[in-house]
Amino acid sequence: MRGMLSAIATLASIVLIVPQATPIEPLLGGPRGVKAQETKLKYPETKKGDVVDDYHGTKVADPYRWLEDDVRKSKDVAEWVEAENKVTGAFLATIPERDAIKHRITDLWNYEKYSVPSKAGGKYFFSKNDGLQNQNVLFVKDALDATPRVLLDPNTWSKDGTIALSGTVLTNDGKYLAYGKAAAGSDWNTWHVLDVATGKPLSDDLQWVKFSSASWTTDGKGFFYSRFPAPQKEAEHQALNENQKLYYHRLGTPQGDDVLVYEAPEHPKWEVAGSVSEDGRYLIIDVGDGTTSQKERVLYKDLAEPYGMPTELIRDHDNKYVFLGNDGPVFYFKTDFNAPRMQIVAIDTRTPDKKFWKTLVPEVKETLETVHLVGNLFICSYLQDAKTLVKIHDLAGTLVRVVELPGIGTATGFGGKRTETETFYSFSSFATPPSIYSYDLIAGKSKLLRQAEVKFDPSQYEVKQIFYPSKDGTKVPMFIAHKKGIKLDGNNPTLLYGYGGFNIPMTPSFSVSRLQWMEMGGVLAVANLRGGGEYGDAWHRAGTKLQKQNVFDDFIAAAEHLIHEKYTSSHKLAIQGGSNGGLLIGACMTQRPDLYGACLPAVGVMDMLRFQKFTAGRYWVDDYGSSDNSEEFHALYKFSPYHVLLKNGPKKYPATLVTTADTDDRVVPGHSFKFAAALQAMQTGPAPVLIRIETKAGHGAGKPTTKVIEEAADQWAFLVKTLHFHPEIGK
Repeated sequence: MRGMLSAIATLASIVLIVPQATPIEPLLGGPRGVKAQETKLKYPETKKGDVVDDYHGTKVADPYRWLEDDVRKSKDVAEWVEAENKVTGAFLATIPERDAIKHRITDLWNYEKYSVPSKAGGKYFFSKNDGLQNQNVLFVKDALDATPRVLLDPNTWSKDGTIALSGTVLTNDGKYLAYGKAAAGSDWNTWHVLDVATGKPLSDDLQWVKFSSASWTTDGKGFFYSRFPAPQKEAEHQALNENQKLYYHRLGTPQGDDVLVYEAPEHPKWEVAGSVSEDGRYLIIDVGDGTTSQKERVLYKDLAEPYGMPTELIRDHDNKYVFLGNDGPVFYFKTDFNAPRMQIVAIDTRTPDKKFWKTLVPEVKETLETVHLVGNLFICSYLQDAKTLVKIHDLAGTLVRVVELPGIGTATGFGGKRTETETFYSFSSFATPPSIYSYDLIAGKSKLLRQAEVKFDPSQYEVKQIFYPSKDGTKVPMFIAHKKGIKLDGNNPTLLYGYGGFNIPMTPSFSVSRLQWMEMGGVLAVANLRGGGEYGDAWHRAGTKLQKQNVFDDFIAAAEHLIHEKYTSSHKLAIQGGSNGGLLIGACMTQRPDLYGACLPAVGVMDMLRFQKFTAGRYWVDDYGSSDNSEEFHALYKFSPYHVLLKNGPKKYPATLVTTADTDDRVVPGHSFKFAAALQAMQTGPAPVLIRIETKAGHGAGKPTTKVIEEAADQWAFLVKTLHFHPEIGK
């Protein structure tokens, strides 16, 4: 369960760093002095089929169903992809600023990047990128000030950098490292084991792992992990993922000998994950309900009794539970039980009835996002209006102190073990590059270890947070960042980003591509929409299923606010989002095509009637609903971007650059293919509506630096041309 959720969170952060910009009024009647685009592009001919589905008595046409076929298997789809990329490439090649944009973003990207270090067996482990390496390199060193040595360099795994390191887990003594590899951006991972001392891989090779990490037993002889059954041949990238099972793998043995620990064959959609308690005594088994709701049943197994069966602790899927640690039979959890914004409770497994549960850290007005149990202290990271607030409590729940952070932004990290007195974290904001700190839990002091050296002056930029009213009067927060001294005259190219789903908050963080947008003279706005995790469960639920329209209303209201306050105007306003945010852009541009100058939907969920039929789509039903349900079908059909295009018929739409990848097995590219085909068929205005299809790339995680930079440069160039603005490149 946590593997799937971390994958979604990772995607959100990845999509956030992809640059987007603002398009011009590409339709007739552009601003005075701006030459409207006079000729309409000639798009590839896209054949139409006669597929019609019956949903609860409603006939729904799906003329581009054939574009759902896997591009690796279908000659017709492959030829369509090639033709579309040719048109898009030709359009982008005409943009004079494209090369300068790419050169500048490459220059900005070229700085050393470090991860937050972790500690095992007295050694420190961290990843580093020299600047432009396609993949980060994993290092180890004996002390913080010691010379590091390379453990794993994914850049040596493929010539084009498309094989990525997808996960790492160390034994307690730091002797062995379990690590995952992902090829071409796929969610499928293979897991292997490395001898840390020699740097050599062992024979272990685990296949068909997805949405799972590994958890070592304290003796280092093996680990628990989850995997799916091997899919049918040639269906691995589109078939539904069901019947996940928990296994124990003993070091040095073939995968076929792995021991099945837990399965739920009567519930094929359930997810299962296992984690070993820090004291090594218990295996905690989380059983998710097969959605992204994070609601879990919890079982535990006493590892001192090898033949003992797992014991149920939480018997239903009514709430969210995250295991934090234990003192013998007393388990600590972060949970939303009777606390929509989360609390910490202690459960004595000898008296597990809920009436005996003890609240240690009660719910407060801020949303409790993460908790780490380090040095016998609960390090609690809260969201305070989408900004990080960190409080430290002792095991009795008493507040020890509030961590003094370097400013207003996002802090991540704070991991470690109960026996340690130091932890590490990273801090960043929109105009503040990441800095790595150590934190002394006894003294309560932070120490700067590394500060990213990006070639720009942060003092030239300003960041603020405002609140604006949505359609129903709900106050919605939004961050706005830009160069100091801009004029509020309605002429600023402005990029509005949103996500609004899966309980994921949008927090202020640093992005090279966003920095370049602001450097070029643009305004950046990030709206914290309902559906996200900024204000707990109620805020999330207010943007799901039958209330999903609230998310779109929040985003439309953000655009209107930026225009009303004269940051920008519709012909200078670009909107961007990826994955669930791609759905957001698709829905908003089809509902209000007059409001934006350009749109950048990335890897979006565009067919809301069929998403649950592919790969991980079934997980999203808790947020979206399903067309299998009559009431939810009607709600989905009303805003499904692909279907709205077909229902509306020919119409003027803003300049649009759809982006996806041919090997995306999270949101299969058929969503974007069908949407782009329908948009091109329905476009009556002269604004370009294009699709850029990356090859050997997935949903975003693990994408090589070269591909990230190329995609970013193409998006910026598209916006510069369609917005008719003259960027300040490299100033």
